[in-house]
Amino acid sequence: MIKTLAFPSRPSVSYKSNIGGFKRFKSYGTRMELSIAQPDDWHLHLRDGELLEAVVSHSAKQFGRAIIMPNLRPPVTTTAAAVAYRDTILKALQGNTDFTPLMTLYLTDKTSPQEIKLARESGAVYGVKLYPAGATTNSQDGVTDLFGKCLPVLEEMVNQDMPLLVHGEVTDPEIDIFDRERVFIDRILKPLIQKLPKLKVVMEHVTTMDAVKFVESCEEGCVAATVTPQHLLLNRNSLFQGGLQPHNYCLPVLKRETHRQAIVAAVTSGNRRFFLGTDSAPHDRLRKECACGCAGVYNSPVALSIYAKVFEEAGALDKLEAFTSFNGPDFYGLPRNTRKITLKKTPWKVPESYSYASGSLVPMSAGESLEWLPCLPC
Repeated sequence: MIKTLAFPSRPSVSYKSNIGGFKRFKSYGTRMELSIAQPDDWHLHLRDGELLEAVVSHSAKQFGRAIIMPNLRPPVTTTAAAVAYRDTILKALQGNTDFTPLMTLYLTDKTSPQEIKLARESGAVYGVKLYPAGATTNSQDGVTDLFGKCLPVLEEMVNQDMPLLVHGEVTDPEIDIFDRERVFIDRILKPLIQKLPKLKVVMEHVTTMDAVKFVESCEEGCVAATVTPQHLLLNRNSLFQGGLQPHNYCLPVLKRETHRQAIVAAVTSGNRRFFLGTDSAPHDRLRKECACGCAGVYNSPVALSIYAKVFEEAGALDKLEAFTSFNGPDFYGLPRNTRKITLKKTPWKVPESYSYASGSLVPMSAGESLEWLPCLPC
């Protein structure tokens, strides 16, 4: 529901949101508010240790649930490890939220069909993540033989109605980095869907018009895609403008403007196959600003603000709620959240960084002013 509120004209003053302690500026005059069902994040990296404790609240204060990525060191390859990781996340939250972590397993060449059965029976695991070996952060233990060693596991996933969550890039060094998603679709995803048409697949963090066309061509309810704030807002020029920009570097890498426009058109069209997945991936500043920086954009503090900006600019605010709050749970067969969140069109400034015990994190859009501020009822 969209509301336009009128206030008497007075000077702006600063005050805080109840989400994340951001500085915002209260403006008087006409203000727009958007009330939507509380969103979920269907692709989130929380890490572990001090980093987990530093970042988990930024997601928990805005999202009702999140699909938690398993690429820790060592990776989360068993149901027992997934349950233990879930308990660690909940302990870090100290009971101050209703946030629910939805766990995943890290698929390897050694994963067994029995592990998939255990995962389904646990009630804690909601997907299995496919990382082609070497594709991204902590993917060295990923899959090398999907159609050979992993086929019995994939068949059991069909039986258990367990989604496969795919990092969709080939790792062949002969393939240009900007073409790796397109080639993955042709070499892996199309044959996979043909072989196992009832396997539920989420193509994570899509970045190209090729991925959009592929997802749209598949049967609704069987193949879907998550979309990140950075791939909706930025193109590959954002990696180099004003010098090398390490905090805009992620994998899959940002693409041409034509691809960004295709993704925006898809998500703002109301197509139910696309839903929110931030791929928020925190790394310490020193691990980003170095000779061989890590891939990943830390966007949890700003994600909802940026999604709202993109939908507003596309004239599609009426379709934002479905993308953020309905399409994801519908695909996973989960109930939609009943709690509401309000997005207020009032400017606020993104912090330059967030400090934690061992260093600091630089968020997406650090130091910039954003126009939409998420607020939960107190």
